[in-house]
Amino acid sequence: MTGKTSTFSRREARSRFKLKKNAKGQARLSVFRSGRHIYAQIIQDTDGKTLAAASSVDEAVRAQIKKTTTKDAAVAVGKVLADRAVKAGVKNVVFDRGGYIYHGRIKALADAAREAGLSF
Repeated sequence: MTGKTSTFSRREARSRFKLKKNAKGQARLSVFRSGRHIYAQIIQDTDGKTLAAASSVDEAVRAQIKKTTTKDAAVAVGKVLADRAVKAGVKNVVFDRGGYIYHGRIKALADAAREAGLSF
């Protein structure tokens, strides 16, 4: 019988395989969502380096939000991440949602990052 974690990991692997096949060397915006926080980072896979990162744990984000589990927190993380990425010289990325469905906090983070200057 297939459990929830194995279904998630299969969906994540399928998503990342397609993403890396079509990325053509672009940086990847990877998102991790836990029950309490949301984390995002921009990774250059060819070098294996993180170019920019932000999360709802960061003090810059915590000053803007009341709760870390809401869409407002995801929007704040997306804006801070995009600002840090633009300062690092990254404008074009591919969005790696992992195994998460593209709605709710994941969609809010992606939309905020687009509005703040990232293109994907």
